[in-house]
Amino acid sequence: MLIINGKLITWGIDNQVMPEGWGLLIRNGVIEEIAPQNELLQDYPDEERLDAENQYVMPGNICAHTHFYGAFSRGLGIPGDPATNFTEILDKLWWNLDKALDEEGSRYSALVCLVDAVKHGTTTLIDHHASPNAIEGSLDIIAETVNQAGLRASLCYEVTDRDGPEKAEQGLQENLRFIERIQERDPKDANLRAHFGLHASLTLSDKTLARANELCPPGIGFHIHAAEGVADQVYSLETSGKRVVHRLDQFGILKPESILAHGVHLDEGEIARLAETQTWLTHQPRSNMNNAVGVAPIEEMLTAGMRVGMGNDGFSNTMWQEWKEAYLLHKLYHRDPRRMGGYTITKIAVENNAALVTDLFDGLKVGEISEGAAADLIFVDYHPFTPMTGGNLPWHILFGFQESMVTATIVAGKPLMYRRKLLTLDEAEIAAKAMELSAKIWERFENIATQK
Repeated sequence: MLIINGKLITWGIDNQVMPEGWGLLIRNGVIEEIAPQNELLQDYPDEERLDAENQYVMPGNICAHTHFYGAFSRGLGIPGDPATNFTEILDKLWWNLDKALDEEGSRYSALVCLVDAVKHGTTTLIDHHASPNAIEGSLDIIAETVNQAGLRASLCYEVTDRDGPEKAEQGLQENLRFIERIQERDPKDANLRAHFGLHASLTLSDKTLARANELCPPGIGFHIHAAEGVADQVYSLETSGKRVVHRLDQFGILKPESILAHGVHLDEGEIARLAETQTWLTHQPRSNMNNAVGVAPIEEMLTAGMRVGMGNDGFSNTMWQEWKEAYLLHKLYHRDPRRMGGYTITKIAVENNAALVTDLFDGLKVGEISEGAAADLIFVDYHPFTPMTGGNLPWHILFGFQESMVTATIVAGKPLMYRRKLLTLDEAEIAAKAMELSAKIWERFENIATQK
């Protein structure tokens, strides 16, 4: 199709806000040609046209670490006294909620998050799933929802020893089974990839880490939380005499395909090792603030040569909001307005996230408007009242763009939303079913929590 009547924001190395009058030819899921609109209309008179209605056309956002399974935590009350630290939050909330999920709970947890992503312009998500009482086939269920939505995603199951060796093995096998499915490259799974999921050092034995490394096929990365809270470092030091990154390194977890989430409590030696191995790390400022775990040394990581991306840890798929929180948090924490500038934010959230997904999808360029890049695009109804250029675009996003301004979402050339109307998902049906299921899940959660 042709995308016409749009104002292009290209991102990429030479980010440009292009003048009006340029259009896009989309074929086979990629941007085949960028040219003056009049030329495209003349050269391709019979091509289907999608009218951007004088809005900005730009690459969709990417979320490099999320948890669909946590959707039903919204508004959920935790029995007993409030959690006083991160490990209590895990024990009182997340490790009870994941046990309450059944197959339909996993399905609709994913669906409500995917609706949120389409509506707010997040076109690729890297998910980290847990449902200890419904492990087998859980990734197929989530894959079905992603394919239904039309988004791009990488999936994995969160292996842990906290529920016993049998379920740890089930989690290992679920990862392996799904990885093998993805490696078959079925056309229906063209927008799907897989990681090998692990929870965190503090819930993984040496035996399970070694088993994961043994089972993980070549070229597949791990996806694991690392040093999110101090407790992760304490456990690792007490049980192995090593800090978290060095313990994971011992079992082959660090490699260019792997993602470590958070890294709040890493020291210089760990940062150096992650830089050396080119292991990815993702930053989730909203979650870190909510859990009161601290502020990750992101700028120091970048200076050391680490590859750092941005996720949301299960918060809403409003990624520009994540940018804004990161931009403000580091300034406040350091009491220095020079910290975490707009270019640093876009280095993480645009350039690095795009590089991560490009690696996942076999070299397919994403996160930019260029010929040959994936047609993963959004239309944004933004009306600047000061000049907007490729150079100052980060600050327009940080202080002006809102997710409610996204009116169209396109992935691999397929419109998923146009004029704010969802085209692949029935939001009303999904919300109604989720409401019905969440009441049952909350009841199970309450029973699990009070029986501890």
